[in-house]
Amino acid sequence: MTHLAVAVDAEASPERVFGVLTDWGRHHEWMSLTSARVIAGDGHSAGSALTAFTGVGPIGFTDTMEITDWDPPHTVAVRHTGRPVRGTGLFRVLPRPGGGSTIVWEEDLEPPFGAAGRLGWNLAKPVGAAFLRRSLRRLARLSAV
Repeated sequence: MTHLAVAVDAEASPERVFGVLTDWGRHHEWMSLTSARVIAGDGHSAGSALTAFTGVGPIGFTDTMEITDWDPPHTVAVRHTGRPVRGTGLFRVLPRPGGGSTIVWEEDLEPPFGAAGRLGWNLAKPVGAAFLRRSLRRLARLSAV
C-alpha cells in the first residue's frame, strides 16, 4: 500500500464543505477530470456505492467505491473496489479555530502491476499530491460561494 495525504484550508464551515464534497453529481466541478455518481443506495450512508470516471473523453479509467464510513459533517470514507484503483480513501472536514475548515484527503492505495506499479507510483506521487491539492483548493473555493 502507498499512502498519500493532502490538506487545504477553506473559509466555509465544515457543514458547507461536507455538503459540496458529498454532492456526488457536482464532483466534476472541483475534482479535476473526474465525474462521479451514485450507483447503489442513497449516496449518503455506509454501504452506498459510487462510480467515478477520471479521464478525457473516452480515455481514462473507472473507479468503483463503497462508502464505509459516513459521519457528517466531518468524515466520509470509501473502499475502492475496482481496477486499477484498490484501497481506501478518506475525507475529513475539520473545524478551524475562529471559523472555516481544514479539508484532509487521504488515500491508501495498492498500485497495479506489482513492483513496477509501486516504482511508478513513487515517481508519480508528487504529481498525485499536486492533483489532489488542486482539487481540494477548487472544493474550498466552490464551498465559499
